[in-house]
Amino acid sequence: MPTTADPRAAAVLMLFGELDHVPSTRPARAEAVHRDLDVLLLARASTLRSHPGEVAFPGGRLDPGDADAPAAALREAREETGLDPAGVEVLGTLPAVPLAHSNHLVRPVLGWWRAPSPVRVVDERESAAVFRTPVADLLDPAVRGVTVLRRDGREWRGPAFAVHSEQGVHTLWGFTAMLLDGLFDRLGWTEPWDRSRELPLPTER
Repeated sequence: MPTTADPRAAAVLMLFGELDHVPSTRPARAEAVHRDLDVLLLARASTLRSHPGEVAFPGGRLDPGDADAPAAALREAREETGLDPAGVEVLGTLPAVPLAHSNHLVRPVLGWWRAPSPVRVVDERESAAVFRTPVADLLDPAVRGVTVLRRDGREWRGPAFAVHSEQGVHTLWGFTAMLLDGLFDRLGWTEPWDRSRELPLPTER
């Protein structure tokens, strides 16, 4: 029988595609990814109880009507950003990642935005911004660093990125940064970066 200690299943959509009009500003390099390649992100509302103000992938818990993690990720992405799931090709899933502090088991779903559709903030109570970020910009060592979370005499360090949207500069850290960092490493895209450089945590923290 399930207990309250059982982790709740969730999924996030790591959606990559080609930018329509905002290519990377980095100089083109033969070994870099295509300058038009981008990833869909959102900034969570600062009033949320869970992960307020954080940059994240669209996603959430699996509902009883969701057939699987990809179905849940696409449904959540539509609800949060307004995208048309029909234009998304699901490439596969990555191993589920446990989030002990929120008692979730999160399955990352990789997608290719075959037919991009407009995106926006659907509910301001949930999201403060929805934006597409060039992957080449995320690979730039100048935007990379670490965040350091210190609590009760303990320290947690993790990869982080400084990302830009129309609302300003955001620190992308925590679970989302860990997924991107791991994917970039696996694909061989990572460029050497300064692992001693600290980026600021969101003020809500």
